[in-house]
Amino acid sequence: MKPQILQLNPILIPAINDELASLYHVHKYFEIADQAAWLREHGPSIQAVITGGHTGIPRAMLEQLPALKVVAINGVGTDAVDLEYCRGRNLPVTATLGALTEDVADLAIGLLIAACRNICAGDRFVRDGQWELYPQPSAIPLARRFSGMNVGIVGMGRVGRAAATRAAAFGCPIRYTDLRRMDDVPHEFVADLRELARRSDALVLCAAADKAEGIVDAAVLDALGPRGYLVNVARGRLVNEADLAEAVAAGRIAGAGLDVFVDEPRVPLALRESDRTTLQAHRASATWETRTAMAQMVLESVAQALAGGRPTMSLTT
Repeated sequence: MKPQILQLNPILIPAINDELASLYHVHKYFEIADQAAWLREHGPSIQAVITGGHTGIPRAMLEQLPALKVVAINGVGTDAVDLEYCRGRNLPVTATLGALTEDVADLAIGLLIAACRNICAGDRFVRDGQWELYPQPSAIPLARRFSGMNVGIVGMGRVGRAAATRAAAFGCPIRYTDLRRMDDVPHEFVADLRELARRSDALVLCAAADKAEGIVDAAVLDALGPRGYLVNVARGRLVNEADLAEAVAAGRIAGAGLDVFVDEPRVPLALRESDRTTLQAHRASATWETRTAMAQMVLESVAQALAGGRPTMSLTT
């Protein structure tokens, strides 16, 4: 009999789904009508859970899965999983660390360039037929050069380092803040976030910071200033969204490029309606290459755990 797997989130790579189905009896929780009843009946037989970083798994569900051998997160976020509880059960929780780095860093720089150069507004100007009506060069406001900007990185982990490498290739001086100075990083360390914002033309949030909340507030945004840009490809709750909406509306910062939000998929109206914002639907890792690599890592974690070993990517055991 095939091992019983509970899948809390879809995987978008057909070949991976085919491989899962060939190896395991996969229960797609997101397609079950009466989930509570199903869990009461089938929970004791589940040996592995596949979930996403945003979804995680509630502790109450974990407590109904006594045979569970692994929680495999198809992502890097672990804040929606009670890691201490899992450690107490000697339960491996794995994540796809490293697989997302290049794509997330690419999007961070892409959002920053799009915000500086008004790429989305220019696209709408052409698509809406406005260029034909207003062909004069002054019809579109001048944009901001990205090359050479002072870039502040918040969180000098994998993504932060990759984003710094990309920005440096554009001739951008790099400064960063983190919990501590990194001895293997050539860029200037600035301990205080507000001071980093004051010395930056763009502040790029790359920190995992699962327990941090609202660290980018009105004071930080004011330090960034009316010519500064904010980019967030990390966690939505790192930013006080009310403060950000007010700063954008009042022109206290030049603009923002955002892939993550506090209460996804609900995005504040002020951010959606502003011409100063460039927005994405939490899709920094959404390429065939990265999603395939992530899903393959999930498969490997499940296989290692069900074979009785410690998964390579375990964060808890």
